[in-house]
Amino acid sequence: MGTRDGADSLDGTYPLGGMDSLDEATRVFMAVRPQLFGIAYRVLGSSAEAEDILQEAWLRWQHTDRGAVREPKAFLTTVTARLAINLAQSARVRRESYTGPWLPEPIDTRADPQLGAERAEALDLAVLFLLEKLNPVERAAYVLREAFDYPYQQIADMLETSETNTRQLVSRARKRISSERRKPVDATEHRRLMEVFLTAAQTGDLAVLEDILTEDVVSYTDGNGLRGATRIPVVGVEHVSRYLAAFAPRFWPDKEIDWVEANGGPAALVSTGGTPVALLTLDISERGIEQAMWVMNPEKLARYVASQDGDTTFSS
Repeated sequence: MGTRDGADSLDGTYPLGGMDSLDEATRVFMAVRPQLFGIAYRVLGSSAEAEDILQEAWLRWQHTDRGAVREPKAFLTTVTARLAINLAQSARVRRESYTGPWLPEPIDTRADPQLGAERAEALDLAVLFLLEKLNPVERAAYVLREAFDYPYQQIADMLETSETNTRQLVSRARKRISSERRKPVDATEHRRLMEVFLTAAQTGDLAVLEDILTEDVVSYTDGNGLRGATRIPVVGVEHVSRYLAAFAPRFWPDKEIDWVEANGGPAALVSTGGTPVALLTLDISERGIEQAMWVMNPEKLARYVASQDGDTTFSS
């Protein structure tokens, strides 16, 4: 990035008085915004909540003595991470009152496959779902290290803890995820099995469903009380296959399916008359289909469609 007002770079230092102008403050914020959104989204599993965090971070940046900020990117990352942790702590209580399973909010990643990160880690919906089982500080430490490759000491400074504790936080998160999720198949096999699954689900083909689902498969439907959305997870190959077969004649007639991308992987957007009614993603390992995630909450679907158009809500 070029210099301005004596700045060496976003990661460098600014002389006192070098960040006076609101235009310059806006430029700096917008340059780092994709990374800030990527951090907040991964910690919270919600694009709407991530946008709220960015609005609050922007307000704080506006009212900060920016001339005294030596490393703007580090400052904004720290503010965003701490705000996301605080919101995650209160979000856990809200999600306990959610009607039916709560699933992370999908987002179109075609424009930014890594969502502002150094690596596309902690972005898959199945991983985000697992991250919800961690406490918010563990989640933030894992995201900052695995997706954004921050040094342990810098993460420790952001989280106001020690480097030793930070390493332990990241290690616990890694172990939790590796113990609960099997290695996914490659993109080609993933797409092939999704196509087989959709055909079998539409036709109610029990034999095919039982062949491609794992013994302990789980089907989650996120509808937040929407009529017709199953309010409890369906568990086990027999129950899930029979549930899908029974569901087929009521759900699939008059539905259109569009292949889309969500969180770096293939997804199926199901619509009626051009109106989205569900977004399906699958977690697939070498054993077969481990999880089916149906997002039917109209608000989440609307935001997903908006993310396809690159819509954002940031304003200065």
